[in-house]
Amino acid sequence: MNVQTPTPFPRPGVPEQVAFDRHELGAILGLYGRMVAAGEWRDYGISHLRDHAVFAVFRRTAENPLYRIEKHPKLRARQGMYVVFGTDGQVLKRGHDLPTVLRVLERKLIRPVD
Repeated sequence: MNVQTPTPFPRPGVPEQVAFDRHELGAILGLYGRMVAAGEWRDYGISHLRDHAVFAVFRRTAENPLYRIEKHPKLRARQGMYVVFGTDGQVLKRGHDLPTVLRVLERKLIRPVD
């Protein structure tokens, strides 16, 4: 005889994991495409966890991420739910608006012409 434990129903209004929505991914992948075309970035990884979502950018697959773009919905009312972390874990930019936060990475694309 097989005994199965009942699976609990998901609670309404409480997400099981945090994810980037379509507009957020569009903004992030637009920047990613420009940086790949410039030869700066080559790989990425996405993690959807219980309390935050992470988009990690790599120069090479086997390395640590160059940048991490994170979404923390619990910080929406305080510091802003979007954060960009650098290689060493330092906070490069934090805010409420994703395109504004991503501008810190777009500055890396602008270079002087010789």
